[in-house]
Amino acid sequence: MVNSEKTIDFDSHIPYYIQLIEALKEKISLGEWKVGDQLPSEPELCEIYGVSRTVVRQALREIELEGLITRRKGKGTFIAEPKISESLAQKLTGFYQDMVERGLEPVTKVLLHEIVPANKKIADYLEIEPGILVYEITRLRYVDEEPILLVTTYLPYELCPKLEDTDISDRSLYAFLEEECSIFIAYGRRFIEAVLANETEARLLEIDIGAPLILLNSVSYLEDGTPIEYYHALHRGDRSRFEVELVRVREQDTINDITKNLKHNLPPSN
Repeated sequence: MVNSEKTIDFDSHIPYYIQLIEALKEKISLGEWKVGDQLPSEPELCEIYGVSRTVVRQALREIELEGLITRRKGKGTFIAEPKISESLAQKLTGFYQDMVERGLEPVTKVLLHEIVPANKKIADYLEIEPGILVYEITRLRYVDEEPILLVTTYLPYELCPKLEDTDISDRSLYAFLEEECSIFIAYGRRFIEAVLANETEARLLEIDIGAPLILLNSVSYLEDGTPIEYYHALHRGDRSRFEVELVRVREQDTINDITKNLKHNLPPSN
């Protein structure tokens, strides 16, 4: 039987599953359970902590949502690899800069770097005519020798012709655009959704077919509103999470803005 530093206090007003969460998380933080280790089974946890299976399942579900454990069908529950955080809002950075700021060493493998005519979908995103030449660049991004991200980027050729002969496998694309092409990305719009890996994506990211992915579609703009970049990025769901900073707007300010807009749109009085 596994010994536990923390036990369940059955006289406490704190719910049993909350106490169990803290007990399990302590074992992870103290290094008793390391990445890849298998947790005791649900019946074993019931016996160890003297709680019901309902309590155990609720506790496991909560720490799974935090990304601390992962369940493998037919195999059991294991300590998960820590997820890699990226910024989603408030500051517009690329993957390379995000990883460097976190003290990680990103590695990029360029799978495709060519000039192609824009199809209608890409043309719509970049607000250009179909058939206009664009760069199509597909990169597989690694952290600690593990593939984390598969991203395909499109940029108008005429805005940065220097990119044609540039190897971006070991540098930030955004830094290149700023330093070599005098292009500064001012703002962007990002759309996020959950998808499942197809055969090609699973092979490149070294995951199972049908594994969860986080899809990020992004359009980046110059200060004058000209679209400069569209990318389609697939992040491994088991290794990625996004940080979002939120700012609360005072309700009265919001009401004032709405009122101002309504007055601005009113027809002139007779």
